[in-house]
Amino acid sequence: MTVIVRTLRLDDPADTEGFARIRRVCLPAMLATADSVAHDATHTHPDAHYRQLVAVADDGELVGTAQVGIAHDSPEPGQGYANVYVHPAHEGRGAGALLLRTAEEHLARHGAVQVFCWSLDGPRNLAWAAAHGYTRSRSAHFLRLDLTADALPPLQLPPPGVELRTAADYAADPRPMFTLDAETVADEPGDVGAELTDYAHWLTHNWRHPLFNHELTTVAVVDGRPAAFTRARTDGEGRYQTGMTGTARAFRGRGLAKLAKNDSLHRARVAGITVAYTGNDTGNEPMLAINKWFGYETDATEVRHVRTLDI
Repeated sequence: MTVIVRTLRLDDPADTEGFARIRRVCLPAMLATADSVAHDATHTHPDAHYRQLVAVADDGELVGTAQVGIAHDSPEPGQGYANVYVHPAHEGRGAGALLLRTAEEHLARHGAVQVFCWSLDGPRNLAWAAAHGYTRSRSAHFLRLDLTADALPPLQLPPPGVELRTAADYAADPRPMFTLDAETVADEPGDVGAELTDYAHWLTHNWRHPLFNHELTTVAVVDGRPAAFTRARTDGEGRYQTGMTGTARAFRGRGLAKLAKNDSLHRARVAGITVAYTGNDTGNEPMLAINKWFGYETDATEVRHVRTLDI
Protein backbone atom coordinates (compact mmCIF):
# COMPACT_ATOMS: atom_id res chain seq x y z
CA MET A 1 0.00 0.00 0.00
CA THR A 2 1.35 3.38 -1.05
CA VAL A 3 0.47 6.23 1.29
CA ILE A 4 0.62 9.98 0.83
CA VAL A 5 0.02 12.66 3.48
CA ARG A 6 -1.78 15.90 2.74
CA THR A 7 -3.83 18.57 4.46
CA LEU A 8 -7.51 17.87 5.05
CA ARG A 9 -9.77 19.24 2.30
CA LEU A 10 -12.59 21.13 3.96
CA ASP A 11 -14.59 21.32 0.74
CA ASP A 12 -14.67 17.53 0.42
CA PRO A 13 -17.27 15.83 2.65
CA ALA A 14 -15.43 12.53 2.22
CA ASP A 15 -12.42 14.09 3.93
CA THR A 16 -14.19 15.60 6.93
CA GLU A 17 -16.36 12.54 7.51
CA GLY A 18 -13.40 10.22 6.95
CA PHE A 19 -11.32 12.18 9.46
CA ALA A 20 -14.11 11.97 12.05
CA ARG A 21 -14.66 8.27 11.35
CA ILE A 22 -11.02 7.38 12.01
CA ARG A 23 -11.05 9.38 15.24
CA ARG A 24 -14.20 7.56 16.41
CA VAL A 25 -12.74 4.15 15.57
CA CYS A 26 -9.41 4.80 17.25
CA LEU A 27 -10.72 6.68 20.28
CA PRO A 28 -14.50 6.60 20.80
CA ALA A 29 -14.23 8.75 23.92
CA MET A 30 -13.16 11.77 21.86
CA LEU A 31 -16.30 12.76 19.99
CA ALA A 32 -15.88 13.80 16.39
CA THR A 33 -18.25 14.66 13.57
CA ALA A 34 -17.70 16.12 10.13
CA ASP A 35 -19.01 19.46 11.42
CA SER A 36 -16.69 19.47 14.44
CA VAL A 37 -13.69 18.63 12.26
CA ALA A 38 -14.51 21.53 9.94
CA HIS A 39 -15.13 23.88 12.87
CA ASP A 40 -11.75 23.06 14.42
CA ALA A 41 -10.04 23.70 11.10
CA THR A 42 -11.62 27.10 10.59
CA HIS A 43 -11.87 28.44 14.15
CA THR A 44 -8.72 27.33 15.97
CA HIS A 45 -6.67 30.39 16.90
CA PRO A 46 -4.38 31.49 14.04
CA ASP A 47 -1.38 31.54 16.40
CA ALA A 48 -1.80 27.78 16.79
CA HIS A 49 -0.88 27.21 13.12
CA TYR A 50 -3.31 24.32 13.34
CA ARG A 51 -3.32 21.67 10.61
CA GLN A 52 -5.33 18.51 10.17
CA LEU A 53 -3.39 15.97 8.16
CA VAL A 54 -4.71 12.85 6.50
CA ALA A 55 -2.91 9.76 5.26
CA VAL A 56 -4.43 8.51 2.03
CA ALA A 57 -3.93 5.07 0.47
CA ASP A 58 -3.43 4.61 -3.25
CA ASP A 59 -7.10 3.68 -3.66
CA GLY A 60 -8.15 7.05 -2.15
CA GLU A 61 -9.18 5.70 1.25
CA LEU A 62 -8.27 7.76 4.31
CA VAL A 63 -6.29 5.52 6.66
CA GLY A 64 -4.86 7.93 9.23
CA THR A 65 -5.15 11.42 10.71
CA ALA A 66 -3.10 13.92 12.67
CA GLN A 67 -4.05 17.02 14.62
CA VAL A 68 -1.09 19.35 14.68
CA GLY A 69 -0.52 22.74 16.24
CA ILE A 70 1.28 25.10 18.59
CA ALA A 71 0.05 25.48 22.17
CA HIS A 72 -0.42 29.22 21.61
CA ASP A 73 -2.19 29.69 24.96
CA SER A 74 0.70 28.24 26.95
CA PRO A 75 2.81 30.68 28.99
CA GLU A 76 5.86 28.73 27.78
CA PRO A 77 6.57 29.31 24.07
CA GLY A 78 7.67 26.66 21.61
CA GLN A 79 5.31 23.88 22.73
CA GLY A 80 3.76 21.91 19.88
CA TYR A 81 1.50 18.88 19.62
CA ALA A 82 0.98 16.16 17.05
CA ASN A 83 -1.67 13.57 17.77
CA VAL A 84 -1.54 10.78 15.22
CA TYR A 85 -4.16 8.06 14.72
CA VAL A 86 -4.10 5.27 12.16
CA HIS A 87 -7.09 3.07 11.45
CA PRO A 88 -6.44 -0.33 13.09
CA ALA A 89 -6.95 -2.11 9.77
CA HIS A 90 -4.05 -0.16 8.23
CA GLU A 91 -1.42 -0.17 10.97
CA GLY A 92 2.15 -1.22 10.27
CA ARG A 93 2.32 0.22 6.74
CA GLY A 94 4.12 3.48 7.42
CA ALA A 95 1.15 5.84 7.54
CA GLY A 96 1.79 6.88 11.14
CA ALA A 97 5.48 7.57 10.58
CA LEU A 98 4.75 9.71 7.53
CA LEU A 99 2.05 11.66 9.37
CA LEU A 100 4.38 12.28 12.31
CA ARG A 101 7.29 13.41 10.15
CA THR A 102 5.07 15.80 8.21
CA ALA A 103 3.66 17.15 11.48
CA GLU A 104 7.10 17.70 13.01
CA GLU A 105 8.31 19.57 9.93
CA HIS A 106 5.28 21.84 10.07
CA LEU A 107 5.75 22.54 13.79
CA ALA A 108 9.47 23.24 13.38
CA ARG A 109 8.67 25.84 10.73
CA HIS A 110 6.47 27.62 13.25
CA GLY A 111 8.90 27.70 16.14
CA ALA A 112 8.17 24.53 18.07
CA VAL A 113 11.00 23.36 20.29
CA GLN A 114 9.19 20.43 21.86
CA VAL A 115 6.45 18.23 20.46
CA PHE A 116 3.94 16.41 22.66
CA CYS A 117 1.88 13.53 21.39
CA TRP A 118 -0.57 10.97 22.74
CA SER A 119 -0.51 7.28 21.95
CA LEU A 120 -2.83 4.54 23.08
CA ASP A 121 -1.28 2.40 25.79
CA GLY A 122 0.15 -0.96 24.79
CA PRO A 123 3.56 -2.44 23.90
CA ARG A 124 3.28 -1.81 20.16
CA ASN A 125 2.27 1.84 20.44
CA LEU A 126 4.78 2.62 23.18
CA ALA A 127 7.56 1.01 21.17
CA TRP A 128 6.51 3.03 18.11
CA ALA A 129 6.72 6.30 20.04
CA ALA A 130 10.13 5.38 21.48
CA ALA A 131 11.44 4.44 18.04
CA HIS A 132 10.59 7.95 16.84
CA GLY A 133 12.50 9.61 19.66
CA TYR A 134 9.66 10.25 22.10
CA THR A 135 9.88 9.68 25.84
CA ARG A 136 7.00 9.03 28.19
CA SER A 137 5.64 12.06 30.03
CA ARG A 138 2.36 11.09 31.74
CA SER A 139 -0.81 9.11 31.13
CA ALA A 140 -4.58 9.54 31.22
CA HIS A 141 -7.61 7.29 31.37
CA PHE A 142 -10.70 7.52 29.22
CA LEU A 143 -13.75 6.36 31.14
CA ARG A 144 -17.09 5.07 29.90
CA LEU A 145 -20.51 5.05 31.56
CA ASP A 146 -23.47 3.11 30.17
CA LEU A 147 -26.49 5.40 30.58
CA THR A 148 -28.95 2.74 29.45
CA ALA A 149 -28.43 0.93 32.75
CA ASP A 150 -30.08 2.26 35.89
CA ALA A 151 -26.74 2.77 37.61
CA LEU A 152 -26.49 6.51 38.17
CA PRO A 153 -26.41 7.72 41.78
CA PRO A 154 -29.70 9.36 42.76
CA LEU A 155 -30.31 12.90 41.57
CA GLN A 156 -29.20 15.32 44.27
CA LEU A 157 -30.91 18.55 45.17
CA PRO A 158 -28.63 21.57 45.57
CA PRO A 159 -27.94 22.72 49.13
CA PRO A 160 -29.27 26.05 50.39
CA GLY A 161 -27.68 28.98 48.62
CA VAL A 162 -26.80 26.96 45.50
CA GLU A 163 -28.78 27.04 42.28
CA LEU A 164 -28.35 24.76 39.27
CA ARG A 165 -28.57 26.39 35.87
CA THR A 166 -27.45 25.49 32.36
CA ALA A 167 -25.07 27.17 29.97
CA ALA A 168 -28.10 28.05 27.87
CA ASP A 169 -29.10 30.46 30.64
CA TYR A 170 -26.01 32.51 29.75
CA ALA A 171 -26.75 32.78 26.03
CA ALA A 172 -27.23 36.55 26.22
CA ASP A 173 -23.95 37.10 28.08
CA PRO A 174 -21.54 34.14 28.24
CA ARG A 175 -18.72 36.12 29.86
CA PRO A 176 -19.34 34.69 33.38
CA MET A 177 -18.88 31.23 31.86
CA PHE A 178 -15.65 32.36 30.20
CA THR A 179 -14.35 33.62 33.54
CA LEU A 180 -15.09 30.30 35.24
CA ASP A 181 -13.66 28.30 32.34
CA ALA A 182 -10.44 30.34 32.36
CA GLU A 183 -9.89 29.80 36.08
CA THR A 184 -10.43 26.05 35.92
CA VAL A 185 -8.28 25.62 32.79
CA ALA A 186 -5.41 27.44 34.48
CA ASP A 187 -5.45 24.86 37.30
CA GLU A 188 -5.95 21.77 35.15
CA PRO A 189 -3.22 19.11 35.62
CA GLY A 190 -0.93 18.70 32.65
CA ASP A 191 2.53 19.12 31.21
CA VAL A 192 1.68 22.18 29.08
CA GLY A 193 -0.07 25.00 30.88
CA ALA A 194 -2.83 27.08 29.32
CA GLU A 195 -4.21 30.55 29.89
CA LEU A 196 -7.56 31.61 28.45
CA THR A 197 -7.36 35.35 27.80
CA ASP A 198 -9.05 35.88 24.43
CA TYR A 199 -12.79 36.14 25.04
CA ALA A 200 -13.67 36.72 21.37
CA HIS A 201 -11.82 33.59 20.29
CA TRP A 202 -13.33 31.57 23.15
CA LEU A 203 -16.79 32.57 21.94
CA THR A 204 -16.08 31.41 18.41
CA HIS A 205 -14.08 28.28 19.08
CA ASN A 206 -15.52 27.01 22.38
CA TRP A 207 -18.94 28.51 23.06
CA ARG A 208 -20.15 28.04 19.48
CA HIS A 209 -18.50 24.68 18.90
CA PRO A 210 -20.93 22.25 17.20
CA LEU A 211 -20.34 19.58 19.86
CA PHE A 212 -20.97 21.91 22.81
CA ASN A 213 -24.39 21.16 24.29
CA HIS A 214 -25.51 24.26 26.17
CA GLU A 215 -28.70 22.64 27.48
CA LEU A 216 -26.88 19.69 29.06
CA THR A 217 -24.03 21.76 30.49
CA THR A 218 -24.84 22.28 34.17
CA VAL A 219 -23.64 25.29 36.17
CA ALA A 220 -23.70 25.51 39.96
CA VAL A 221 -24.37 29.12 40.92
CA VAL A 222 -23.62 30.63 44.34
CA ASP A 223 -24.82 34.15 45.14
CA GLY A 224 -25.41 34.79 41.46
CA ARG A 225 -21.89 33.74 40.45
CA PRO A 226 -21.08 30.59 38.43
CA ALA A 227 -19.02 28.57 40.90
CA ALA A 228 -18.69 25.15 39.24
CA PHE A 229 -19.69 23.51 36.00
CA THR A 230 -19.51 20.43 33.86
CA ARG A 231 -19.33 21.04 30.13
CA ALA A 232 -21.26 18.57 27.98
CA ARG A 233 -20.36 17.70 24.41
CA THR A 234 -22.72 15.56 22.32
CA ASP A 235 -22.57 14.27 18.77
CA GLY A 236 -26.26 13.79 17.99
CA GLU A 237 -25.84 10.01 17.90
CA GLY A 238 -26.41 9.22 21.57
CA ARG A 239 -22.88 9.90 22.78
CA TYR A 240 -21.91 12.41 25.48
CA GLN A 241 -18.46 13.57 26.50
CA THR A 242 -17.48 15.66 29.49
CA GLY A 243 -15.38 18.46 28.05
CA MET A 244 -14.40 19.89 31.44
CA THR A 245 -15.56 19.71 35.03
CA GLY A 246 -14.22 22.33 37.38
CA THR A 247 -14.80 24.63 40.32
CA ALA A 248 -13.65 28.19 40.96
CA ARG A 249 -10.95 28.29 43.64
CA ALA A 250 -13.10 30.10 46.21
CA PHE A 251 -15.75 27.36 46.12
CA ARG A 252 -13.71 24.16 46.12
CA GLY A 253 -14.25 21.44 48.68
CA ARG A 254 -18.04 21.82 48.73
CA GLY A 255 -18.96 19.07 46.26
CA LEU A 256 -20.24 21.50 43.65
CA ALA A 257 -18.50 19.83 40.70
CA LYS A 258 -20.02 16.47 41.62
CA LEU A 259 -23.42 18.10 42.03
CA ALA A 260 -23.21 19.71 38.57
CA LYS A 261 -22.02 16.54 36.88
CA ASN A 262 -24.72 14.45 38.54
CA ASP A 263 -27.40 16.83 37.31
CA SER A 264 -25.99 16.88 33.77
CA LEU A 265 -25.76 13.09 33.50
CA HIS A 266 -29.33 12.61 34.71
CA ARG A 267 -30.64 15.11 32.20
CA ALA A 268 -28.50 13.54 29.46
CA ARG A 269 -30.12 10.17 30.11
CA VAL A 270 -33.59 11.73 29.93
CA ALA A 271 -32.57 13.36 26.62
CA GLY A 272 -31.79 9.94 25.13
CA ILE A 273 -28.02 9.83 25.57
CA THR A 274 -26.93 6.19 25.83
CA VAL A 275 -23.23 6.41 26.66
CA ALA A 276 -21.13 9.01 28.48
CA TYR A 277 -17.36 9.41 28.23
CA THR A 278 -14.93 11.38 30.30
CA GLY A 279 -11.17 11.56 30.74
CA ASN A 280 -8.82 12.07 33.66
CA ASP A 281 -5.11 12.37 34.15
CA THR A 282 -4.05 9.24 36.05
CA GLY A 283 -2.76 11.46 38.84
CA ASN A 284 -6.00 13.41 39.25
CA GLU A 285 -7.26 11.36 42.18
CA PRO A 286 -10.15 13.67 43.18
CA MET A 287 -11.84 13.48 39.76
CA LEU A 288 -11.10 9.77 39.39
CA ALA A 289 -12.84 9.18 42.71
CA ILE A 290 -15.84 11.24 41.61
CA ASN A 291 -16.13 9.35 38.34
CA LYS A 292 -15.83 6.00 40.10
CA TRP A 293 -18.73 7.10 42.32
CA PHE A 294 -20.79 7.74 39.20
CA GLY A 295 -20.02 4.25 37.90
CA TYR A 296 -17.56 5.07 35.13
CA GLU A 297 -15.22 2.28 34.06
CA THR A 298 -11.88 2.56 32.28
CA ASP A 299 -12.37 2.33 28.52
CA ALA A 300 -8.85 3.14 27.28
CA THR A 301 -5.57 4.60 28.46
CA GLU A 302 -3.37 7.01 26.54
CA VAL A 303 0.25 7.85 27.23
CA ARG A 304 1.63 11.32 26.68
CA HIS A 305 5.07 11.55 25.07
CA VAL A 306 7.46 14.40 24.37
CA ARG A 307 10.38 14.96 22.05
CA THR A 308 12.79 17.87 21.62
CA LEU A 309 12.99 18.69 17.93
CA ASP A 310 16.31 18.51 16.13
CA ILE A 311 15.04 19.28 12.64
